[in-house]
Amino acid sequence: MILKDIKLFALSVFSIVIVGCSTNEKQTVTTMTQLVKQDEFDVDGAPDNSMWSYDIGTGNNGWGNNELEYYTSRPQNVKVEGGVLKITAIQESYMGKGYTSARITSKNKFEQKHGRFEARIKMPWGKGVWPAFWMLGANSSSVSWPQCGEIDIMEYLGNNPTSFFGTVHGPGYAGSNSISKIFNLTNDRFDTDYHIFGIEWGEDYINFYVDDVLYNQITPAKAPGEWVFNQPFYIILNLAVGGNLPGSPNAETTFPQTMLVDYVRVYK
Repeated sequence: MILKDIKLFALSVFSIVIVGCSTNEKQTVTTMTQLVKQDEFDVDGAPDNSMWSYDIGTGNNGWGNNELEYYTSRPQNVKVEGGVLKITAIQESYMGKGYTSARITSKNKFEQKHGRFEARIKMPWGKGVWPAFWMLGANSSSVSWPQCGEIDIMEYLGNNPTSFFGTVHGPGYAGSNSISKIFNLTNDRFDTDYHIFGIEWGEDYINFYVDDVLYNQITPAKAPGEWVFNQPFYIILNLAVGGNLPGSPNAETTFPQTMLVDYVRVYK
């Protein structure tokens, strides 16, 4: 595997993120209202194979981050049940690893250039738990990361349940130089209810939203390198365990832990 297998930003992301949730960025009124793809997860069983496939195994060096999980396609780790997608991390001995989980991707099945991408998600909780909703350029098999581009719509560290962060990576602004921002809740936690995480993405901007609140806008002027976000991207949903970021689970982290996804919707 490539790309987030080389996710060096995990070593230092908190040294480069801009902490805060100011909405004084350029506010936009969306024109992206035509629904072009959706998964409402309303049919129990395996995820819809017309949209999703699986990344299996441990990747390169624990997905480039020394992570502790082995990703599987087993229903214990990933299934649709009761109207939601459940990605579950389990503490168990499996294929030489101490944890299992799952990572699904729409690569080669659904890819789109620009639009609104959103998912309604309820988080797990605990140190060492790391769910993400993110995207990679469709040319990821032919060019190296970060030339393909990466848009992290939502990444969340389970030991900090009131915050998450959104990030972009490209040539010249990847790893510890990525462009990232934290959103902080003041009177709530992301593991107690569902929240909608999304981007609206056009030729010269990527707007980051939570529950329809714009908290960051990234433009070519903010990218100290080539803007590689004018090509189709595909979607990834995963739940990682441990690694350089977010660190290993501790005695207070209980398993299993489950990331619940109510829906994924894409508009243009």
